[in-house]
Amino acid sequence: MKQNIIQFVAVLVVTIVVATGFTYKKQVDLSHYKIADDSDLFFYVPNEDEIILSKEEISPYSLFLGKSYVGFKEALGFKESRGNYSTINTFGYLGKYQFARTTLQMIGVYNPDLFLADSELQEKAFSAYTSRNKWILRKDIKRYVGRNIGGVKITESGILAAAHLAGAGNVKKYLRSGGAIAFSDAFGTSIKHYLRKFSGYDTSHIIPNRKAKVLL
Repeated sequence: MKQNIIQFVAVLVVTIVVATGFTYKKQVDLSHYKIADDSDLFFYVPNEDEIILSKEEISPYSLFLGKSYVGFKEALGFKESRGNYSTINTFGYLGKYQFARTTLQMIGVYNPDLFLADSELQEKAFSAYTSRNKWILRKDIKRYVGRNIGGVKITESGILAAAHLAGAGNVKKYLRSGGAIAFSDAFGTSIKHYLRKFSGYDTSHIIPNRKAKVLL
């Protein structure tokens, strides 16, 4: 009889453990963890249907920018400053695209502090300056794109990138001299290097504008 009672109790205990084991929640004391700024934490974990998408549901957008105009800007910005909008280099060049103060004044930006703090303003400055350079170099683009100079195939995007580095006037001299009149910046980066590195991007929609300025 005693043995039967022990067996019954054992079966009862096992049954209770099995029945409640899948709903048991361990209480964790989080009082010793500090959450910065008393912010609420929100975690989102996608379910299987959200992870495994059908071909029709896959987003058409991609982080791979390829040879698009945005790809051109991002590649140039990364080369100039690692994409850092707030940087100032040892020679005083400003922002993501490393503008000289005199260049900024030419396109209508007179407050360097405001410029460094405003990423949208920096993008507008890049667009305005590139439009100016394309106007200055419009004849050279027409004449030299597709040719090889110094072992580098000349493209419009390469010309515009080189103009950002060295100024449109120096790019004109380089192209018209067949590469004989060279230029390198203070860090030793050459027009030839930029012509090669930034070749083949789509900059066709940039409108040449001799008087392009930033619209604040």
